[in-house]
Amino acid sequence: MPEPSESRVGVYIDFDNVVISRYDQLFGRGDFMRDRARDADGMKDRLEEAKVDIGAILDYASSFGTIAVSRAYADWSAPANSAYQRQLINRAVDLAQLFQVTSGGKNGADIRLAVDVVEELYRLQDLTHVVLVAGDSDYIALAQSAKRLGRTVIGIGVAGATSRALMAACDEFTDYDEVPGVIPVPKHVPGPSTTPRKRGSRQAAAQETAAAIVPPSDLDGEREEVEPDSHLTQEAATDLLIRALRIVENRGDEDWAGNSQVKNQMLRMDSSFKEKSLGYKSFTAFVDSRSSRVEVKEDAPTNQPRLRLRAEETAPVTVPAEDPIAAARATESTVEPTVEEAPAEPTPVEREPAEQSSAELPAKRPTRRAGSRRVTAPPGSAASS
Repeated sequence: MPEPSESRVGVYIDFDNVVISRYDQLFGRGDFMRDRARDADGMKDRLEEAKVDIGAILDYASSFGTIAVSRAYADWSAPANSAYQRQLINRAVDLAQLFQVTSGGKNGADIRLAVDVVEELYRLQDLTHVVLVAGDSDYIALAQSAKRLGRTVIGIGVAGATSRALMAACDEFTDYDEVPGVIPVPKHVPGPSTTPRKRGSRQAAAQETAAAIVPPSDLDGEREEVEPDSHLTQEAATDLLIRALRIVENRGDEDWAGNSQVKNQMLRMDSSFKEKSLGYKSFTAFVDSRSSRVEVKEDAPTNQPRLRLRAEETAPVTVPAEDPIAAARATESTVEPTVEEAPAEPTPVEREPAEQSSAELPAKRPTRRAGSRRVTAPPGSAASS
């Protein structure tokens, strides 16, 4: 019996989604529908070339802990999927049969998969990791729910057919091509469809035209637009490193941050980050290539590299803004006091009354007293003595 501290993994595969996405990745977007590859009529060579290595996926999932649940969802009566049955059974993967209930081919894999995951998260309290092998944004809510329940969510999807939002919802995301053991296959240049079509068949022509316009789907025609390349660019990876370092430095009291601490923060901010996809063998090599913006501590132990932002990357703040009194004292201590003569206050220029012109003198009205009140005579009247 495994110890309570041992990690246990549940693997859930939207098989139709993976097979279609892999086929379209190699032969062109929408080719699976155009070629009608689901029935495998005349497309066996292409399907074999685009074959998904389930063994490599399961081996990668086992790196997170013991696989307690593994299940694949598809219509196993379809020739394109039935070719994988023996491979899946040999790896003890449960095959969940999903029959087509609509003419459009929708089989409800996303709903069935989500219901099973939520149910087993409550039933199997020792399940620590959830591995979702899919690319649809339909699984965003599932990934978020699993994280709220305290599980670590790992995503695996085909590059170019994976929702960016799903990648962000996972704790860690890996492209299928980056899974250890997967042999890279060169992509084919999209060409004209090789699907045989009856002459004058309007329905076949309409299906071919729709397949060329509508994005490939998981047999239900509802997949949203996805980014053609899910990898981070070199510039975006550098910006992610800088932002993660600023967060780590602001959160801690030390001037230097550890490699693992910074990488974990980067993965929390963008789970699609992989230094190998950027051409670096290790995270240390990735950081070294950014030496103009990140400084690596020279005397740090080899197994504990430390790094920090260079001076030009930090904000030019000399004294913390939250302590204005300290800033004022620091200014007084660094600047020598100097005695300066106070400038003489300017005095208004006064002129003698005699020098003032009559035009500048205010006009006075003659007044007269009436009893105890002082009455101002109207203009033009004679003043009383």
